Amino acid sequence: MNARATFTHMEDGTAEDWSAISQHFSEYAAQLPDRILAHLRLLDGDFGGFPVDRLTHSLQTATLAYRDGRDEEYVVCALLHDIGDTLGSYNHPDIAAAILKPFVSPENLWMIEKHGIFQGYYFFHHLGLDRHLREQFKNHPEYERTIEFCARYDAAAFDTEGETLPLEFFEPMLRRVFAQPKRSIYMAREAG
Repeated sequence: MNARATFTHMEDGTAEDWSAISQHFSEYAAQLPDRILAHLRLLDGDFGGFPVDRLTHSLQTATLAYRDGRDEEYVVCALLHDIGDTLGSYNHPDIAAAILKPFVSPENLWMIEKHGIFQGYYFFHHLGLDRHLREQFKNHPEYERTIEFCARYDAAAFDTEGETLPLEFFEPMLRRVFAQPKRSIYMAREAG
């Protein structure tokens, strides 16, 4: 596909320009799972002082959720919850949430977006921070769900001897969750 837009300023774009761009976008968007998998692999060997590297932590978190019978979307959220560590050192949950947002439920999105604050319960006090920062959300419908995610899966996934299913095990799930966005401003609106 060699068709490309001809404008130098978007205001001069034509329907033909945007048709060409849309075709390229579709092909590029279809490769999103591959790019996510490649980015997850960047976490391999990055310990950051933790007992296990960041990839193992992500895989263990997903493994625990999977073994606990969580649905595929939840398991993929568990797998990707820390994917932002490489580029968002100070806001990794926001990175994960931005990647997941078009593809997951509002409940799972909120859980991933807020997990950093909730996870802080286990260590903020060791750093001179308020471990109860999550209490600001105590009236939110996903408060207990996010506490549970952190307690059962995220905080428990630093075991050097713990079961760690390989990335290849989760790949089909990831591909299914990312097959079609549930919501995006870039999706054509259905007529009527």
